[in-house]
Amino acid sequence: MINKGQNLMSTRFNYDRLVELYAQYDMTPSASEVQGMLTGLIATGSDAKSNELMILMSDLAYDGQGLPVELENLLQQQAEEIEHSLGDEDLGYRLLLPEDTTPLSDRLSALAGWVNAFLVGYGVNQENMTNLSGDLKEAIEDMVELAKIEFTDDGDEEEERAYTEIVEYLRVSAMMCYAELGRNELPANQPPKILH
Repeated sequence: MINKGQNLMSTRFNYDRLVELYAQYDMTPSASEVQGMLTGLIATGSDAKSNELMILMSDLAYDGQGLPVELENLLQQQAEEIEHSLGDEDLGYRLLLPEDTTPLSDRLSALAGWVNAFLVGYGVNQENMTNLSGDLKEAIEDMVELAKIEFTDDGDEEEERAYTEIVEYLRVSAMMCYAELGRNELPANQPPKILH
């Protein structure tokens, strides 16, 4: 177990490492869900460096309790990395999911959690879809449908291929959402959303 007080700046944001770190703080959402939530918020206009984002994450992911300083720092660093990778011209954003050597059922569960959490983050900043481009509207509608699916794991090659295609589709959709909505600054007079 690591010391909670150690410098977390050197932490790589890989799935197993974040699972371990979040468990130390009794985080309710999984590592994939936290990344999905942060991605949904940032892709729709939340500033990764803002205090308001940490207030939202406290409400959404920490039962409205104050975030311990170390956890807040970790979430802030992860948010900044997400924002940077969403805007990366070389398509640097990656969903935070278990390694490919993990059983497909576990990866599907994490993927479903990511989709649901992304939609939660999306829903905080976007109340309707009327002003979205056709492609983004379709991507969000697809995510809503994916969130309803009961994934099954037959463990065959076709399931693996479908999983890989869905992950890629979600990755590109998150980047498209950021390109369309995330770079637009929210009005300065807009109060932070508190979800108690």
